[in-house]
Amino acid sequence: MVALVSSWLLQTPVLRLNVGRLQNIGWRQWNLKVLFGEKPLVQIWDEVGESDEERDKMLLQLEQECLDVYKRKVDLAAKSRAHLLQALADANAELLNLLSALGEKSFVGIPKKTSGTIKEQLAAIAPALERLWKQKEERIEEFSDIQSQIQKICGEIAGSGEQVGSPLVDESDLSLKKLDEFHSQLQELQKEKSERLHKVLEFVSTVHDLCAVLGMDFFSTVTEVHPSLNDSTGVQSKSISSDTLSRLAKTVLALKDDKKQRLQKLQELATQLTDLWNLMDTPEEERSLFDHVTCNISASVDEVTIPGALALDLIEQAEVEVERLDQLKASRMKEIAFKKQSELEDIYARAHVEIDTEAARKKIMSQIDSGSVEPSELLADMDNQIVNAKEEALSRKDILEKVEKWMSACEEESWLDDYNRDDNRYNASRGAHLNLKRAEKARILVNKIPALVDTLVAKTRQWEEERGLSFTYDGVPLLAMLDEYQMLRHDREEEKRRMRDQKKFHEQLNTEQEAIFGSRPSPARPLSTKKVVGPRANGGANGTPNRRLSLNAHQNGSRSINKDGKRDNSRPVAPLNYVAISKEDAASCMSVTEPIPTTP
Repeated sequence: MVALVSSWLLQTPVLRLNVGRLQNIGWRQWNLKVLFGEKPLVQIWDEVGESDEERDKMLLQLEQECLDVYKRKVDLAAKSRAHLLQALADANAELLNLLSALGEKSFVGIPKKTSGTIKEQLAAIAPALERLWKQKEERIEEFSDIQSQIQKICGEIAGSGEQVGSPLVDESDLSLKKLDEFHSQLQELQKEKSERLHKVLEFVSTVHDLCAVLGMDFFSTVTEVHPSLNDSTGVQSKSISSDTLSRLAKTVLALKDDKKQRLQKLQELATQLTDLWNLMDTPEEERSLFDHVTCNISASVDEVTIPGALALDLIEQAEVEVERLDQLKASRMKEIAFKKQSELEDIYARAHVEIDTEAARKKIMSQIDSGSVEPSELLADMDNQIVNAKEEALSRKDILEKVEKWMSACEEESWLDDYNRDDNRYNASRGAHLNLKRAEKARILVNKIPALVDTLVAKTRQWEEERGLSFTYDGVPLLAMLDEYQMLRHDREEEKRRMRDQKKFHEQLNTEQEAIFGSRPSPARPLSTKKVVGPRANGGANGTPNRRLSLNAHQNGSRSINKDGKRDNSRPVAPLNYVAISKEDAASCMSVTEPIPTTP
């Protein structure tokens, strides 16, 4: 029996290698003595008297039980080995996955050789796996942090105020290259955020300045765009979303447009105030109350920066004042209209244009009393008349200046004639030397009169051709005045020439008589009143000459000119600035009428 068990054990694949190896694997409790020749069980059987059949049966049972135990142990060992191999394979696979995820081609600490037992190989790879796991966790934390920042900035730009959870990190790609890409994206977003924040602050500052000028509540205006734009919130907390920027831009445009419209309205009111003040001669004290309105009458939109300069209450105040002045103007319409009419008449008077002032004033009175025309329309029409009158006066300015020079020259010519007729002009009287100097200047000026008249005629004709009108001077056609002056000057020159010829004839006749009869005293000269010669002696009562050349209403025997420029030849005329014959010439003329005595 013992030999049978021993042979079976030796035939077993595991125990066949070495029976003594059983002691090394922990089977020390096995009673080898029972198996190899000791006979305690046989002795018991012998004492008991077990039959051989029973003994064989029990031995078979014992053999079966030993086989079952052994098989279970083998199965357990095989499973343990399979688990270790799977763990080793998983470790290697995990190692490769970690290296791939981290973007590492190699890693310090990984065993290059795969020799040794399974447990030795596992022990060798475990430290590398632990370090890679730690590095992966750190890398995941970095990715999570940077992705959180990116997600936050994207949310601020998108305008989503909701706090999103932690971002999902793709653990399959935790390489440094991917991390650098996220860093670059974060930097771009941070730059964009900074630019957007700068734009937001610029818009907010612009809104603040505009609200100050317009007298509007800044906080309600800016918080209506977004609550975070209030000054109480930090700079980094302000909304930088595209919607906020768009709404801020629209708000700024709306405020600028409102500012432009208010400034235009205020300037219109300021202009109306100024016109009404000028019409009614408003004192400076009353005007100064609205200096804050009129100070921006010519300012541009960008120049108006004073807080409250375009507030609604200020504009309403100006509107009320304009309305009040309009009502006051209506009550003083006649006074204002006559004031404008006086201005119009003064312009025409300075331009020497004759108008029917009485008819114009009657027309104004009838229009105001009947109410057939609005006061504003009446004043506007009179303003247009004043503008037209100024334009006409400007067009006549050059001609009128030359007319003034011509008239001054005519005055000097008249004075020179009076001076030449004065017998005492060379006496050593007081002021004689002054008159002598004036006479020299007058002769120079008189010699320029023909050229001046020719220039004046040419300019007057050019003016009339351009406008198709007759140039009148105080209602008299200027060309007719100049024509008559030239004719009178010609007649006067002819008269002077005739008188000179007659004087020469008388002198020659007297000479012949003296040669025949001898010398004899000249006839007695009639006494004449002495005429005082001085500056402007030929003028009016106050020494001012009559400057209106109509021309000869003030000259005895002169030819008159009507307003149509036609001459009235119904009566004889004398030259303008009539030159009286000197006393010597008069005596000579008288001697001509005396009979020539005959020889006794």
